[in-house]
Amino acid sequence: MKYFHNPETNRVHAYDDDAPAHFISSQLIPMSEEEVRLHIESATAPLPVSVGERVWRDSALDSVRWLRERHRDQLEIEVRTTLASAQFKQLLVYMQALRDWPQSPHFPDSQYRPVAPSWVTEQTE
Repeated sequence: MKYFHNPETNRVHAYDDDAPAHFISSQLIPMSEEEVRLHIESATAPLPVSVGERVWRDSALDSVRWLRERHRDQLEIEVRTTLASAQFKQLLVYMQALRDWPQSPHFPDSQYRPVAPSWVTEQTE
């Protein structure tokens, strides 16, 4: 097997030893055995808990961003808002807590994650 690194995408591509040269993009850089070994080791190493918590945080932010956008859009077009002003403020406070979570002294202990307001789960897109 021949391994190549694409510096533009930072991806590794593998080709059979007998793969025709024209199948292999000229953008790809051949990897040494040591580079392949290091790549495999880094790909199979468990991720730190902090990485998982950041993924959770990003997902949590993404899951409520639409609520903020809808409320702002409704205000802009001067229609009745789905959220009350107090709910919108709670949403913004929650989103800020999510942004601040990685700087918390309790990070990455998941038991201290910011908690969404209870009404958030009742909202539909």
